[in-house]
Amino acid sequence: MTAIDTDSGPALAESLLHGIGNENWQAATRLLGAHRDGYWLRRFLTDEPVASGLWGSPRVITSADDDSPSIDWGVISGQLAANAGHWPKASSSESAMLQVAASLMGKWAVDLLHVVHVLDDTELRLVLRALAEVGNVSISPA
Repeated sequence: MTAIDTDSGPALAESLLHGIGNENWQAATRLLGAHRDGYWLRRFLTDEPVASGLWGSPRVITSADDDSPSIDWGVISGQLAANAGHWPKASSSESAMLQVAASLMGKWAVDLLHVVHVLDDTELRLVLRALAEVGNVSISPA
């Protein structure tokens, strides 16, 4: 596992992508790594109620047989569903970023109007970059 306290959010994301070839998985994980220096990735690794999932569900970040940690998107979508799209103790924009990441995995439907209203310009650029990564399209600023 990576050094949580010293690695940047993007470095944490990359440490969770070892052996992952799925573009959506990569984009969703990188989105969480880029957002607020890995806010959600750090919570999944250190905030025990969030890391282990609520109500006894499996851990959000797990290690496969080869000890390469990765995000269990099924756990995230289950927690979003159980909490009506809101994770405990998170701002509207933090919840929206997690929902967008889960939607990139096809695990959660996102209300784009809500996303546009709660994310700032920097966060919206991160979302657009993630969408471009999975869609193989070029999105240029207006």
